[in-house]
Amino acid sequence: MMWLELEGAVNTRDVGGIPTDDGAKIAPGRLLRSDNLQDLSPADVTRLVEDVRLDTVVDLRSPLEVAAEGPTPLGRVSHIIHVNHSLLPERGIDAGAEALLVRRKREEERHPGDPSYPHYLGYVENRPDSIVAALRAITRASGAALVHCAAGKDRTGVVVAFALTVAGARREDIIRDYAATGERLHLILERLRSTPTYSRNIDSVPEDHHRPRAEIMEAFLEQVDRRYGGVEEVLGRNGFGDDELDALYRKLRE
Repeated sequence: MMWLELEGAVNTRDVGGIPTDDGAKIAPGRLLRSDNLQDLSPADVTRLVEDVRLDTVVDLRSPLEVAAEGPTPLGRVSHIIHVNHSLLPERGIDAGAEALLVRRKREEERHPGDPSYPHYLGYVENRPDSIVAALRAITRASGAALVHCAAGKDRTGVVVAFALTVAGARREDIIRDYAATGERLHLILERLRSTPTYSRNIDSVPEDHHRPRAEIMEAFLEQVDRRYGGVEEVLGRNGFGDDELDALYRKLRE
């Protein structure tokens, strides 16, 4: 794992170096993933802008989460493009952090006995538009793109897994990248507990419940294949055409 050790974020890494099915690797400096960016220090901002050459930030949190947490320090960097594409349904329920608990319960009831996290399937079923928009932003970034949510685990994990699948990454390594967040779990939860936006959600279940287990992502991707025909089929049905698939492939491979 190509971790970026930052002062104000604990789950930031470059997915570059992940092996592909044809024996190549994902290019470094193209796609990063992270937890919340609200606490970045001036040194962090300098590193991301000058060393990593960050160009685009894709924020997967709900608008209410964004409003509650306030602007990220990267928002003061004029040339960085910021886009917000929530993966939570925003019709009929509050899309704030507490709604994550309500939504998780509803998805578990909808997919009883499913071995994968049911709310991951919910992202695909309820907000494919946001997944497509996030991948489109990654594709169009002239420099590095960074995808994040609150913990950098669930919502970020799904979008990054889709991007890596399009780029031809080996599935076992996509799963390994997802599970790597577990190495920083305690630090992530400490950060989230420090803000009222997330503390209630974090402490509502045992700490180990938040752990990203490899079998969860494996089962989720298998369900995407079985239910929807695979990642590229999902994207194609939602407007992400062959030209864009090719462009994302080249973005992460060249």
